[in-house]
Amino acid sequence: MEEKRITPEKALEKYNKEKRGKLKIYMGYSPGVGKTYTMLREANIRVKRGEDILIAYLEPHDRKATFEQAGILKEIKPLEIEYKGRIYKEVDVKAVIEKSPKTVLIDELAHTNIFGSRNKKRYEDVLEILEAGINVNTTLNIQHIESLNDIVQTITGIEVRERIPDKIVNLADEVEVVDISVAGLKERLERGEIYNLKTATEALKNFSDRET
Repeated sequence: MEEKRITPEKALEKYNKEKRGKLKIYMGYSPGVGKTYTMLREANIRVKRGEDILIAYLEPHDRKATFEQAGILKEIKPLEIEYKGRIYKEVDVKAVIEKSPKTVLIDELAHTNIFGSRNKKRYEDVLEILEAGINVNTTLNIQHIESLNDIVQTITGIEVRERIPDKIVNLADEVEVVDISVAGLKERLERGEIYNLKTATEALKNFSDRET
């Protein structure tokens, strides 16, 4: 029986797919459920086993527990971009690709990069890094998924402006849902573990208004 030959185009497509890094998304329903914390905790365990994992971007939101959970993980210094008199930090895609670790951690997948960045959206940074054969672990709240925007706005009355196409989520090799009860989330807010106490008070008021 004659073996069916693959076309050069199909061979290249297969090669590129196999070469592409793996994408893992830690997904939650709200800020503060523990996505970044969980991502860092698991990365520390794997680094202790000898895996090559670096932080490419971390947004701790001044949360002490998140800072502490960074543990032994080393960081690829973010790119600093000046815009309108302020300095903003973004993923240094070039440095990540040059360093070429096995896996990088990149917080807040739906983030919009500051003007002057290499890419407009952080998910575009992630796609570029994946194409270089580097695995990416990242975080995402469900309200940032494009197809869920109308549902979220109907329930909360809030329009989520930072959104990502569904196809980015569909690319993920693994999605880990990080969950916490509503009561547990409110307790974290009240203790100031998610936002500072002033912001937390406002968030709790909005939360209560939507419950009534």
